[in-house]
Amino acid sequence: MATVIQNNGMKPLTNGNLNHVGDVENLENGSVHNTMENDIYNCPDVQNTVEEQEAQPEIDILIRNVVCSFNVRCHLNLREIALNGSNVEYKRESGMITMKLRRPSATASIWSSGKITCVGAETEDEAKIAARRTARTLQKLGFKVRFNNFRVVNVLGTCFMPWAIKVVPFSERHKQHAEYEPELHPGVTYKLQEPRATLKIFSTGSVTVTAPNVQAVGEAIQHIFPLIYEFRLKRSAEDEAALLAKKRKTRNRRYPDEYTDQTDPVVEHEEMAIDSDDNSD
Repeated sequence: MATVIQNNGMKPLTNGNLNHVGDVENLENGSVHNTMENDIYNCPDVQNTVEEQEAQPEIDILIRNVVCSFNVRCHLNLREIALNGSNVEYKRESGMITMKLRRPSATASIWSSGKITCVGAETEDEAKIAARRTARTLQKLGFKVRFNNFRVVNVLGTCFMPWAIKVVPFSERHKQHAEYEPELHPGVTYKLQEPRATLKIFSTGSVTVTAPNVQAVGEAIQHIFPLIYEFRLKRSAEDEAALLAKKRKTRNRRYPDEYTDQTDPVVEHEEMAIDSDDNSD
């Protein structure tokens, strides 16, 4: 909408109100507009808000391991699985068989009672895919498998704070929940009741979280961040180089070549008997 400058120096706004303009001649070069912007930016409240937004770091939470368990509700002959199965290892002393999958990368521990646990997945969806592929493999070996009682048991997540942490003062401040025994473990063990999680806090700024699910891992990090923020410490050049090398090594990680590819698609509902009371499936 075009704006007309009246002779009395009053500038009509787009909403019909009048705004007094002191210097009408400098309106064309935008000096008045710039002055108003500077006044707004120099306001203490606005400056504090901008500084808080700039100072707020971004924390990346990496899920390293998702452990799940399920039951096939039938007796499993471990010797037959060891003789006819692929990518399996029979551990007689433990009374179990381990079966390795490549996609998703996971390892299943199988007991003769029909209980199976899968470790190594990086998401809850991958854990369920690995569990169903394990059940499908057992079904192909002739067992009457029924995929039942699937649940995520444990999730391991890690994150790196943008600064080091003074673990000794932190453990002394939070004695009720924190335990620090440098002779036994280099990190502080911090236990949360809600959400239920256990955190390992290291002086390098690394935080490891063990929780029942992925959501609890994120909530635990949100809970611990303001507590350790008070004890932040600038990293040395050696620590920065070591942390950068560790991140690069993690990024370039490759799956082992000895795992054999499991190309079978995820079994559908019609291909395997599934109990109707399995709400998680």
